[in-house]
Amino acid sequence: MHRLILLSAVFACLAQAADLPVKRVVLYKNGVGYFERAGEVKSGETARLEFKASEMNDVLKSLTINEAGGGAVRGLRYDSSEPLEVRLKDFPFKLAPQQPLTDLLDQLRGARLELKLAAETAAGAIVGARMAAATEQRSEQALVVLLTDAGDLRTFDLAAASAIRLVDPQLQAQLKDYLGTVSQARSREKRGVYVDSTASGARQLVASYMVPTPVWKSSYRLIFREGGEPLLEGWAIVDNTSGEDWRNVELALVSGRPTSFISQLYEPRYRQRPTAELPEDAAQGPVIHEGAIARAVGSMRKAALAPPPPAPAKAMMESVRADAASSIAVTTQTRELGELFEYRFSTPVTVRKGESAMLPFVQQKLGARKLLIYAESYGDNPMSAAELANGTGKTLDGGPITVFDGNAYAGEALMETLKTGDKRLISYATDLGTRITTNFDSTSDMVREIKCRRGTLITRNSLQETKTYTIRNVDQKAKTLVIEHPVRSDYRLISPKPSETTSSQYRFEVRLPPAGSEKLAVAEERLFELSYAVGNLTPDDLLIYTRNKTLGSAARAQLEQILQKKNQIAENDGAISRAEGAAAEVVRDQQRIRQNIDSLNRVSGQQEQVQKYALELARQEAQLASLRDGLNELRKKKAALAAELNALILKVEF
Repeated sequence: MHRLILLSAVFACLAQAADLPVKRVVLYKNGVGYFERAGEVKSGETARLEFKASEMNDVLKSLTINEAGGGAVRGLRYDSSEPLEVRLKDFPFKLAPQQPLTDLLDQLRGARLELKLAAETAAGAIVGARMAAATEQRSEQALVVLLTDAGDLRTFDLAAASAIRLVDPQLQAQLKDYLGTVSQARSREKRGVYVDSTASGARQLVASYMVPTPVWKSSYRLIFREGGEPLLEGWAIVDNTSGEDWRNVELALVSGRPTSFISQLYEPRYRQRPTAELPEDAAQGPVIHEGAIARAVGSMRKAALAPPPPAPAKAMMESVRADAASSIAVTTQTRELGELFEYRFSTPVTVRKGESAMLPFVQQKLGARKLLIYAESYGDNPMSAAELANGTGKTLDGGPITVFDGNAYAGEALMETLKTGDKRLISYATDLGTRITTNFDSTSDMVREIKCRRGTLITRNSLQETKTYTIRNVDQKAKTLVIEHPVRSDYRLISPKPSETTSSQYRFEVRLPPAGSEKLAVAEERLFELSYAVGNLTPDDLLIYTRNKTLGSAARAQLEQILQKKNQIAENDGAISRAEGAAAEVVRDQQRIRQNIDSLNRVSGQQEQVQKYALELARQEAQLASLRDGLNELRKKKAALAAELNALILKVEF
């Protein structure tokens, strides 16, 4: 039986393309890598670059081509992202896996076919093709029926043919294209980019691009040596997941995070176009046209809001082309690239596909001193730490540090990226020979400032707090302790002066004697404001404010006027209260006398006593009238005093 695999052997004649090997690699911290490929492309060859489908967006965004050899790049072609079934649907035939050759020929009815047989060469138009079932006398046969040039219908056994050829060159080319498309799609992850040139002879081609790569990592060893300066040793960890070997490549590592983003360039984009008709054909035409304008405006707005190209991109490209002075004691060259820093290995590096490598990129003496560091969250014991001062002239990329002290393992730490000239603290172990306790004290608040405007009194108060750290060093050696005290946004540090301040911590340095104790008292002040309506303040409240030492003489005089007026109102209120009490007492006594008169009127011979009570009622009525007149005057005075107070309050300002 003739299957598709036999058809491929007969018809496949696909052009080969030249591959360009990797020559240079630059890895960054933002998840991308710069790759440079270079090589000779022979006359008539097309340069081919192969990428993963997930890399194509970055390739189309960053690919550059340089050619030497008398020609120029006239264009790039690359494999479409459309599914295979979509790419094959326009061909006039279909090939399924394990499909017999007869199925293909039957789809090409009418096409001319040429068969080379043992005794003759037969040619004609294809009438049909089929598989004849096996019988007891013969096996399964692949048969094709041709209309020969002589007008005969002849049936041929394809197994007897030594060669089969489609006479129509266009159909032959379509079959080659079909097989080429199937071959390219065999690997779903791989996509080819082809470089076409105007050169007629051999040429040198250099292609550079950015693709997603694993972030390179740093690890360090900090070695404290007896009688010598500490030594820092740095190793770079790189991972080759590109799917091909890096053989003798120029490798550079860049510390920093330049801006990088994904732009969807590989997937085909389609725009929905409006349907436009003449007004007499479709009245709604102008409405559709207006909708299209709205979409265009939206598209323009999206384009305007698209992120700009990353600013460090130029530095990234320059990082693979310029020379720099060699560093000391390692095989790397270093240089600053704006906010970035590059380590370039002076000797070629080989990392096979699917492997990773550790490469030393720094080995240098480093300014470092041992000390202790403490924050209240640590508990009772501080941490053994080191202060690193980067005087290496290089940026030290962030990563883990293993600390060795006197040829012994001392602990581990993490370090953020450390620029040259900067300092950083790292902690790597718990110091059990030092204990720290804290005690918190708070003082009473006091008024620091008084202001008044438009009837509102505003006081600025101060609340002072002190936290005392008590440190006990039980070891027989002196130590230096750094205490980290949190910075609180509402508080101002009074004392002592910190040796260093971070965005969230004050750092105080304390010298600890051998087997001794020390204390550190950190005093802070919290300032806050309170506001009061002056009209609601009591005379006692005002008296307290007038005695405040922060108040000026003019302000004090204004408050004293208000206090005096408040006292007058209070005295008047007291007089009103007393008069109202006296009147109430008279009214109650009158009620008692009237009850007595009513009782006596029911008893004979009590007229004289009734007359006495009547005289007393008359006297009390006169007294009550006088009290009521006095109350009216006092109430009028209260209203006048209140008006005078309000006028004073509105005028007060200091």
